Amino acid sequence: MNSDKQAIPVAISKNISLDVETAFNIALKLHQGGHLDAAEMLYRRILDATPEHLDTLHFFGLLCNHQQRQEEAAILIQRIISADPENADAHNNLGNVFDGMGRMKEAEACYRNAVALNPDHAPALNNLGVMLMARKAITEALAAYHRAVNLSPNISNFRYNLGNALRKCGQIDEAVASYRKAVELEPTHVGAWQGLSRTLVDAGRREEAAGVFNEWIEKDPKNPIALYQQAACLGLEAPDRAPDAFVQKTFDDMAGRFDDHLQKKLDYRAPQLIVEALVELLPPPNESLGILDAGCGTGLCGPLIKPYARKLVGVDLSAGMLVRARGSGTYDELVQAELTGFLQSQKDAFDLILSVDTLCYFGELTSVLSGAAQALRPGGVLAFTLEDAGDATDNWQLNPHGRYAHSQRYITQRLKDAGFAVTRIDSVVLRKEGGEPVNGQLVVTTI
Repeated sequence: MNSDKQAIPVAISKNISLDVETAFNIALKLHQGGHLDAAEMLYRRILDATPEHLDTLHFFGLLCNHQQRQEEAAILIQRIISADPENADAHNNLGNVFDGMGRMKEAEACYRNAVALNPDHAPALNNLGVMLMARKAITEALAAYHRAVNLSPNISNFRYNLGNALRKCGQIDEAVASYRKAVELEPTHVGAWQGLSRTLVDAGRREEAAGVFNEWIEKDPKNPIALYQQAACLGLEAPDRAPDAFVQKTFDDMAGRFDDHLQKKLDYRAPQLIVEALVELLPPPNESLGILDAGCGTGLCGPLIKPYARKLVGVDLSAGMLVRARGSGTYDELVQAELTGFLQSQKDAFDLILSVDTLCYFGELTSVLSGAAQALRPGGVLAFTLEDAGDATDNWQLNPHGRYAHSQRYITQRLKDAGFAVTRIDSVVLRKEGGEPVNGQLVVTTI
């Protein structure tokens, strides 16, 4: 804690001032109590008087990062490092901010700095492992995770990450043991339950997986993800769509690494494919259309469709994805919302709706397609991709990875029911998964 007792003005009244530490303690209590605007005002006052007050820089940085203001957070933490270059916690925190911004190389460098300064910094070792896994340096990642777990054996998230790395290496029994320890430490750790159950299913140990799902549901009975994953992995009766919590967690967890993972590792081309198909139907790009990117994610479609847009709106359930989309500067408006409800609130609002790899989290398409029909102006265009069920079903099915696949017959009928005229349905390869192509359907239709 800083010991500076300099008096600083605080906006309580014109005549009241506080010493730095008193002001900081009040700001921290406001911050912890959720009164973020008041806390920020005090943090700023303190830094005006004492620009190198490290505790204030630290907690103000955390506040900014929590509010997805990563650029500001990075500047504040860099000020800590300038004043105290050997502060391993600050290097680790800066890495976390860069990770949230998708600046993976810089994040890794920060974590390495933290470990160099303090070789026993377990959070930095764990975070370094995450970066190494993202670029498939699995052996080095395993070493970092093992060290983090040895240093802090009771942190469930470290055990979970170690389990992920062990699974990737094919060390199934060791992965199962690591996941089991994670859920023992934290019975509501969704990721660890998911990792444990999926590992067992993939290993053909279905009875053991069934037991895990029963355990999970017993310990966390109100968790919608547990029932959904149980249905997906064990082939039980599937819900009509993925729970919001499942979609949010899936995409929040991968927001920082999403673009790099899809484009460099999975050969993802769905945004390009859908825009190429639209070019044949749309007027020349003259910024004349109201466009909705439904399930915009990090905004991969945005730059491709922007030349056609008078106004480009993105909607997504994942706050983490929207942060990345906002950083692109492409969208005129970004909304965090469930897609069907949002569409139903947007009568005659758009000329074009495109939805890339979003409707694969819906089984039954009736409501979302009816909502799209409402949201489009007469003559409007809807374009979307889905995973192809092939001959497996005449309708739709939920697959073990947690996404739905649909038959062409089902898609055509539901579009007709909603009032759409199908322009084209093309068979496409959406990406690779496990080295294998993921077959999909690209649909363009008008209302």
